[in-house]
Order: sequence, then structure tokens, then C-alpha cells
Amino acid sequence: MNKTYLISQSTSLTLLIIISLIFAILGIYNSKKFRGINNYLTANRNIGFFSLTTSLVASALGAWILFGPAAAASWGGIGAVIGYAFGTAFPMIFLIYLGKKIRNEFPNGASLIEFMRKKFGKSLFKLILLMTIFYMFIFLCAEVTAVAVLINYISGTELWITALIVLFATLTYTLYGGLRASIFTDNIQMIVVAVLLIISVSYISSFTGNEFSFEFIEKNNPQLLSASYVPSYTAGLTFFIAVAATNLFHQGNWQRVYAAKNYETLRKSLIISFFIIVPVVFFMGFTGMVSFSIDSSNRPDLAFFTLLLKEQTEFLSLLIIVLGLALTISTVDTLVNAISSLFVVDGKATFNFDKKTDYLQLSKYFIIFLSLIAFIVASRGFDILYLFLLADLFCCAFVLTVFYSFYNKGINEKTAYLSIMVGLIAGFLMFPFPDFSKSLLVGVLAPKDIFTPFITQSLLFLSFVVATFLPAIMLKINK
Repeated sequence: MNKTYLISQSTSLTLLIIISLIFAILGIYNSKKFRGINNYLTANRNIGFFSLTTSLVASALGAWILFGPAAAASWGGIGAVIGYAFGTAFPMIFLIYLGKKIRNEFPNGASLIEFMRKKFGKSLFKLILLMTIFYMFIFLCAEVTAVAVLINYISGTELWITALIVLFATLTYTLYGGLRASIFTDNIQMIVVAVLLIISVSYISSFTGNEFSFEFIEKNNPQLLSASYVPSYTAGLTFFIAVAATNLFHQGNWQRVYAAKNYETLRKSLIISFFIIVPVVFFMGFTGMVSFSIDSSNRPDLAFFTLLLKEQTEFLSLLIIVLGLALTISTVDTLVNAISSLFVVDGKATFNFDKKTDYLQLSKYFIIFLSLIAFIVASRGFDILYLFLLADLFCCAFVLTVFYSFYNKGINEKTAYLSIMVGLIAGFLMFPFPDFSKSLLVGVLAPKDIFTPFITQSLLFLSFVVATFLPAIMLKINK
């Protein structure tokens, strides 16, 4: 039986092309005034408060917020929602302090990896660079897949069509204008997102009435708000550790640290960004708890859409498409330019190419190659959550060693390398299989029945905790 969609495929496709084209034209037009490598990498270090704030928020809030927090809330409850919200926003507070230090020590820098290259030898520097690019590539695949699935859900548009249009439009203006183009379009995209989110909140509140409340959740699924519900704590800590650790390695954030015209502008922008991100992600997670309380058979990751599209109006369907596109394109252009900038800045120290090599041009070919892979992944509609979690695990194993080295000059490359590898191996042994029923250690190398129920039921949480904190113990031992 054919599924009935909320809007026609032709309407969806027309809107998709128009929105993508508008952002591409605006990005290219604005970039014509700002050419050169400094604008491409750091926007000439001259970005003001409003532009920096909207860009930080737009880059942090991708299409994933429409799916992830709601899905996590349906099983992790209020703890998962809080952990997700503060994990996403935490890097903004962290960068207030670390941003000042790195701007002072490396005033002409453009990436976090530059510090690692100066601090450690080439082998560890290359490992950190590889991990960072891997994480951002997975993020790129996730964003394109998310918007393709969203538009397919509403109109039946084939996944590859959405993926192709979004990637082509974003690559067109980002590879031309670099960070300057990304920040300029972020300003517009964030305004669009803010308006559409306000409309969405208004509609959901009016459609669901008394159901959109803590009281309703308490009545139907009290465990989601219960202080004694253990999964709430483990889920909250899991998402906080995972999301915070990965975002600290996001080159897009570090580019914006350098792009601020002065430290005071950076500090204010980071504080305001924090207070914008937390309620937005919390609201998205809250819709998951409400939807689950209304009908536990609803798909957890579609909770936001289930509530908003309850009346199945064409206007709201179009609103969702525009919202999804604005969120996706603002994140994809950040990722594209971030990966490209790493190639430009750290390429010479990584590859032994000819001295005349144009690393900027080479980085663009590299991005197009990665985008082709992202297109294939999105076209197949792969569930890449598991791969995303694996990328999170890598970041967790690196995070304390890398950032502690900013303040402890005594950490050498051998000690750092050892601590990271121990954390990574130990975390990987605890990391659950795709069905989350066992891990290499629990259920393969050792029988499950020798472990407590808490361990067997909290493999993801424990893998992140082990990967994150075991390196700190190793650093202490080898001090």
C-alpha cells in the first residue's frame, strides 16, 4: 500500500532547490568582497559579536537536534535531556578560558592541531589530526543523512536527490568563500532557525495542550522524571561526556575562536551561545518525553515531528523542511570549511609533497572526495548512530590528555601516546556491539554472567567513562 505524504514531491523539491540556491548565491556574493587565505581560514580575525554568536550557535545546532535528543529522552528520561543539552553547550564555557590561552600563545594560529604539532612529535600529532577529521566526516554524513531522511519522511523525495542538492549548494559557496562565507550564511540561517523554532513551540503548545507538561509525563511515565531511575543518570552522563568531548575537537569552533576580532567579543559570544543552546536542545528532548507519554509506540526519533505535524497541515510541513535545511546547511558549511582548513594549515607538516604544492587547492579536492562518500552514505539511508558513537569514543580517549597538556608542560609525547592508547583500548573493550547486548570484554572474552547487571546494562556509559578517565590515571602514574 502506498504511503500518503504530507506534501507532494514536486513541492518539496522546488523548496529544496530554492532554499539551497538562495544560501549558495548569498554566500558567493558576500565572499567576493573578502578574498585571500586569511579570509578563507579565519575570516581575517575580524568577526564582531552578533556574527560570531549566531555562527557559533548555528554551527552547534545541526539537523541532529530534530532527532537525537528526543530519541535519547524516550529511554534516558530527564537525565538524558539535561546531559544532551549541557554536553552540547559545555564547549562554549570551556572555550572562554582555553580560547584566551590559545589566542595569546598562538596569535597567528588557525587550528587546535597546530598546538599539538608544536607540543608533541609527528606521530601523535598525526593521530590527533586523523581522529579529528574522522569525527567531523562522520558528523558530515550524519547531517546530510538526517535532512535526506526528514524530507523523505514528509514528501517521499528520494534520499539521493536531497543529499546531492544540499552538498552541491554548500560546497559551491563554502569552497569559494571559506570561513567568511560560512559565518555570513550562518547569520541568516540562525535568524531563520530562531523564527521557525518559535513558531514550532507555539504550534506544539497549542496542539498538545495540557499534554505538553511535566505533570502529564509524571502521570503517564513517571520513571522518565524519577530521581531513582538509574538509566536517567547513566544516559545523562553518557551524552554529556560524549557530546562535550567531541565538540571540543570540532575545528569549526577553533576557527571561530581565532576569527573573533578580540577576546572580549569571543567571551561574550560564547556566554550568549551557551544560554541559547541549552534551552533549544532541552526543548527538543522534552518533546521526546511528551510524545512517548502520549503513545509509547511512536518512533522516538520522530517525536518532534509527531507533535508538530499532528494536524498534518501543509504549512507546517513546509516549515519543517525549511528548518531542517537551515540547520543542516549551517552545520555542513562549517564542517566543510573546518576539514579544508585543517588540510591547508597542517598539510605541510603531514605530507612530504613538493614545495610548490597548493594545499588550498588540494584541500578542495579532498573535501569533494569526502563529500562523495557522504553522498553515498546519505543516499543509502544508513543508520550511522553507531558509527557516530564510535567516533565519540575516540574523542573521549583523547580529550583529557590533549587539553591537560595545555597547562602541564611536563607531559611528553610518549606519556601522552600511552595514556591515549590505554584509554582507547580499554574503552573499545567495553564498547557495545551494534545490538548493545555485549562487548568484546563482556560476553566475548569473558562470559556475561560473571558481571553485575549494572555493567551488562550500561556498556555504552562505562565505555565512555573508561575511555575518558583512564588516560588521566595513566598521566598521574607516569608523572
